[in-house]
Amino acid sequence: MQTKSKCHIRTIKLITLLLMLSGFLSRAQLKGGHILGAMGLQSGTQTPENTLSVYIPGYFYTASSLRNASGEKTAVNPDLTMSITGAGASYVSSFKILGANYGATVLLAFAGNTIQGNNVDSRNSLAFTDTYIQPLQLGWHTKRADFVFSYQMYLPTGKFTAGASDNSGLGMFMNEFSAGTTFFFNEKKTFHFSALASYEINGKKKDTDIKTGDILSIEGGLGKTFYFMNSEKSAPKGLLNAGLIYYLQYKVTSDEIPLPLIGVVEGKNDSIGGIGAEVNYFHIGCSTSAGLRWITEADAINRFQGNTFFLTLAHVFKFEKK
Repeated sequence: MQTKSKCHIRTIKLITLLLMLSGFLSRAQLKGGHILGAMGLQSGTQTPENTLSVYIPGYFYTASSLRNASGEKTAVNPDLTMSITGAGASYVSSFKILGANYGATVLLAFAGNTIQGNNVDSRNSLAFTDTYIQPLQLGWHTKRADFVFSYQMYLPTGKFTAGASDNSGLGMFMNEFSAGTTFFFNEKKTFHFSALASYEINGKKKDTDIKTGDILSIEGGLGKTFYFMNSEKSAPKGLLNAGLIYYLQYKVTSDEIPLPLIGVVEGKNDSIGGIGAEVNYFHIGCSTSAGLRWITEADAINRFQGNTFFLTLAHVFKFEKK
């Protein structure tokens, strides 16, 4: 009887431990590849045709708090800053598909303190991370609105080992589809509002059955374009774009985290919102631009909440039409 009683107690303890672990995993939301803040003003507008843009991004995300399923601040102090930089190129041609200009983009990046989910122990020095490739972008232009549609993928080229705290990549292949528009309130197209929706479909993580849920991201802004004229006032020498920007992100389907003796754990999906400002300047003579975005987050559910900073330097090469 005593042996059976001890076995019964051990069984209860094991079940309790597994249930506690299940509850922890259900809150351990997993991150996708989409970088919030990469798009802002005129997010639904494609760059002009016959141009090659070479750019250097600088992304910094500071996590100031970790929010639970009720949106309340937890006792955990993240003290975590993730950074991304690298080099990218984007080309828009005069070739037409369904009346739209065809374009493509590639970004080779390096990431530090890569955030995998809600783990505050994510610590890695700046290292090669997952590769972003956009093999298809279509852009339409009308008198009062622009439209874009694109397909992009994230290749798992960054270091990833399940359970490690120094991963530079997410260890999964990601597909993403985007569609958006920029609406212009006046004929000169200087006053505009934009929205771009992106839907990310994630594969299983390397050497595991862990699968990040599908993610919906919405980004855009309300802004004004200002022209700076040359001394003769015959032509503009630069363009300044400034205004308010926003982003929203929702986990549409639950993460799938297999757990022994319990099965696949699916927790409450995470979400976040953010609002901020953007300013960017394009010098026409030098064909060079510099832009800065800042977004502060709010209403986080089951994820970090903090501030996003995005700095971009770019040079545009213009090709003559044949």
